[in-house]
Amino acid sequence: MNRKLRMGMIGGGRNAFIGAVHRIAANMDGLIELVCGAFSSQPDNARASGKDLFLPDDRIYLSYEEMIEKESKLPADKRMDFVVIVTPNHLHFAPAMLALEKGFHVVLDKPMTFSLDEAKQLSKKVADTGLLLCLTHTYSGYPMVKQARQMIKEGVFGAIRKIYVEYPQGWLSRLSEKDGSKQAEWRTDPKRSGKAGAMGDIGTHAAHLAEYISGLKISQLCADLHIFVPGRALDDDGNVLLRFDNGATGVLTASQVAAGEENALKIRVYGENGGIEWAQQEPNTLLVKWLDQPTQLYRAGMGYLGSYAKFNTRTPGGHPEGYLEAFGNLYRDFAITLAARIDGTTPPKEALDFPSAEDGVRGMAFIDNLIRSNESKEKWTPFTI
Repeated sequence: MNRKLRMGMIGGGRNAFIGAVHRIAANMDGLIELVCGAFSSQPDNARASGKDLFLPDDRIYLSYEEMIEKESKLPADKRMDFVVIVTPNHLHFAPAMLALEKGFHVVLDKPMTFSLDEAKQLSKKVADTGLLLCLTHTYSGYPMVKQARQMIKEGVFGAIRKIYVEYPQGWLSRLSEKDGSKQAEWRTDPKRSGKAGAMGDIGTHAAHLAEYISGLKISQLCADLHIFVPGRALDDDGNVLLRFDNGATGVLTASQVAAGEENALKIRVYGENGGIEWAQQEPNTLLVKWLDQPTQLYRAGMGYLGSYAKFNTRTPGGHPEGYLEAFGNLYRDFAITLAARIDGTTPPKEALDFPSAEDGVRGMAFIDNLIRSNESKEKWTPFTI
């Protein structure tokens, strides 16, 4: 392409953590420019946020409906190419559907929607329109996660037998939603977050990572959810036993009351001949373990890595690449894929490897099934969609 892709943003106004992250990630490779936004439901905040980002007055909108409608009527060489939605969960579905109906591609924060039914409807709309939807499961963007996935897909470790994935945080160890924390406030509110708390917020990341790296699908689960902090409405801790479609078993834990933990996502996957271990807080390192050989330490940026890790590595070995770069990889891969579609060319296969609407449906089904399992007297619950 001879131009940048044009992006509109819904949500992500002043003091919104994730909105700034998306803008940094989208800007990282110089492939995308922000051209418009409906940044807040509060008019003053919406206008101020747009001015903070140096947008012209006529591209700062006071509602997503106004933005999508007016952008759709602009000339093709001016209107946005895609929209990114960074609102709380209950405000994902309607703007995403409207954007698709008006012909715009979508980048959407996870979980994809407020309910499984909404996720199915949105996925069908994506299929019907043929437009792109990228779901920002950040951790799938790390180079060494790509390396683990490629090695397992190529059968290096034989048939996969066991998966452990854990995601402990400590930031909700107190009733922070009553102490003025906006992030805690909406995440613990069933009307805005949905059926699940910690499991919806970070458990879905863990489940996606387990399926993404292993290439397997969860077929059954047995869940045990808890609310430890008095006065909280949604789970803040949980454990799930997993069975996968090839017969492998697994354990998933997610907690936001693991006091003292930061963002300690970690996964181990074992096959017949060996396995991998990756931790988000040491993202440049992948431990590769063997049945009858010493453990190997793979590092990002090295020549011995596979094509997917190399494609998503930005700096030479020894230069840490973390959360923002992983987020940026999702945007870059999406942008390369979208630009190729506009140009009528074929993108590299590595660029097509970003989470889609299908991942979003499975994430919402994970929430529904674990809630059903937790409330059931039966030990195991089939994973249904």
